[in-house]
Amino acid sequence: MIRLLLAEDQGMMRGALALLLGLEDDMEVVAQVSSGDEVVGAALAHRPDVALLDIEMPGRNGLDAAADLREKLPSCRVLILTTFGRPGYLRRAMEAGASGFMVKDGPVEDLASAVRRILAGERVIDPALAAAALSAGPSPLTDRERDVLAAAADGSTIADISRRLHLSESTVRNYLSAAIGKTGTRNRIEAATLARHNGWL
Repeated sequence: MIRLLLAEDQGMMRGALALLLGLEDDMEVVAQVSSGDEVVGAALAHRPDVALLDIEMPGRNGLDAAADLREKLPSCRVLILTTFGRPGYLRRAMEAGASGFMVKDGPVEDLASAVRRILAGERVIDPALAAAALSAGPSPLTDRERDVLAAAADGSTIADISRRLHLSESTVRNYLSAAIGKTGTRNRIEAATLARHNGWL
């Protein structure tokens, strides 16, 4: 049996996935969690063969959880399953060690097939998303620019961001200015919106 861990913050979606995948003759859902912070603990307790991770969850997001799993339980393959088919997310998922990336609007047969293919050593990526990722190119932002831009996305002031990230206000301004320049936008809100759309945040 293929042992599965599901990480999805929406209870109805998580339950539906567990039910549908549990109908497969060769699959068993051994753990379900609703936040990224619970992924590694559940994986270490239940030893799944494949973890299906949503990206946008409370606590650590699915991309960070994938990187954690690669470090703590390298035998567990990761399939990112998301509503948001953003090119930057795909690139970051591959960097985090994911073996697959699929959007949630596909048929469940494709998902079951992807799980089997990943276990056989293949990489499974939504074809339309792969094409979009290639055309979009890598994120132009450094890790620090991304952190500052993400902190600015909710309208926080320079002083707020400075306190939250333990940086001087002038350093925050410099990072925001660099991010705005690299994204070709007019202000930090536009920069954050574009970066989020491309999956860079």
